[in-house]
Amino acid sequence: MTTIAPGPAPAPSHSPAPAPQPGPDSPYQSYVYGYPHKTAYHPLDPRPALRDLWAGEELGALSLYAHIPFCEVRCGFCNLFTRIGAPEGLTGAYLDALERQARAVQEALTAGGGTPRFANAAFGGGTPTFLTAAELTRLCDIVEQRLGVDLRAVPLSVEASPATVTADRLAVLAERGTTRLSLGVQSFIEAEARAAVRPQHRADVEAALGRVRDARIPVLNIDLIYGITGQTEQSWQQSLDAALAWQPEELYLYPLYVRPLTGLGRGGTGPDPAWDEQRLRLYRHGRDTLLARGYEQTSMRMFRRVGAPVIGDDEYACQRDGMVGIGCGARSYTSRLHYSFDYAVDMRNIRGIIDEYVERPVEAFARADYGRAMDEDEARRRHLLQSLLQADGMPVADYRRRFGTEPGADFAAELAGFDAAGWLDGTAGPDVLRLSAEGLAHSDALGPRLFSPAVRTAMAAYEHK
Repeated sequence: MTTIAPGPAPAPSHSPAPAPQPGPDSPYQSYVYGYPHKTAYHPLDPRPALRDLWAGEELGALSLYAHIPFCEVRCGFCNLFTRIGAPEGLTGAYLDALERQARAVQEALTAGGGTPRFANAAFGGGTPTFLTAAELTRLCDIVEQRLGVDLRAVPLSVEASPATVTADRLAVLAERGTTRLSLGVQSFIEAEARAAVRPQHRADVEAALGRVRDARIPVLNIDLIYGITGQTEQSWQQSLDAALAWQPEELYLYPLYVRPLTGLGRGGTGPDPAWDEQRLRLYRHGRDTLLARGYEQTSMRMFRRVGAPVIGDDEYACQRDGMVGIGCGARSYTSRLHYSFDYAVDMRNIRGIIDEYVERPVEAFARADYGRAMDEDEARRRHLLQSLLQADGMPVADYRRRFGTEPGADFAAELAGFDAAGWLDGTAGPDVLRLSAEGLAHSDALGPRLFSPAVRTAMAAYEHK
């Protein structure tokens, strides 16, 4: 057993003040993972058939994402598509609908006579481990039997929370080939967890980490959040030390965001530039700590222990499409259209979308409901953005090979702005576009500058619900 780090400092006796919200020029507006953002999607009329959307697509190295929209508690910072708890029978009904959707998707993928092959898989949410062990077994069966994904032969990543990683659930995941488990700890300091509306006890978190290690899943990832109200560099260091005591193969460091309709968003006090500066200081402190403790940085958020196994594949690239999503919060990506179901943050609206999803007959899953068309310009933007968000950057030859143009010509103004801000690595040479250390720190401010005017307009018009 790894030695456990010392316990947290005593909790403050007063209730923390509500977190301020970032101003319009803040680098901390929202996470930028992919493009276009889901708030740029719109209802599709007519609703295209999935078999037409996937006709002619490359099917040899697909990525699967299965979405489970249930959590035991709604964290104060969370704007994910998830509901708190589930009435009796709802998770079973949801898996029934997921199986019907998987049947429709498989029929669409094979309609042209091709044989789809999946290069990786992920279960996200929500909290997939909200499901019981028997339900997790059924989820794996659906993915394997309906979609033909050999979970023991491809990388499988699963998201979890400390309260739900019971021994029986972990046994199912390990037996079915899970290669990476991501545990949302957020903070080892109990007062900070309460401030983020994530009540949990340090002892329970440590016990959960022990169970994960006992399950011998190859890669343990621990999620931590910086920018929580009342957090200091000293308390941030305590959480970092507590996480590092478990020698996780990966650590993700997330900035706290306060967004519309979240628990913290309802109590925010307005823009505060000092809060942004505090989060940047905490980010740099966390980054420097991990780099000094034997980790390498792969993106703004992700750090991997040097020498740890790299669970992934060389076939599926996030810059391209070929994402197959099942579940009412999952997105799917073809080269011509990114699509999903309706999206909401407010709990009442989320419940309504889930209730509609579980009632759908199989034929209703054969068409796309909401989405965003992808033309050549949007594909270029997506390729550049997804590449720059990685610490290794983008080989210019890859971009040139795919699009037949030069990124420096296609995005002259944007790249000049990044360079002027000191966000580009001037030592990378002409063959690679790569962010500097400061550019990585500002990834979430840099990304939106590559959004197209049409996507910006659609996102601005999105009505939060």
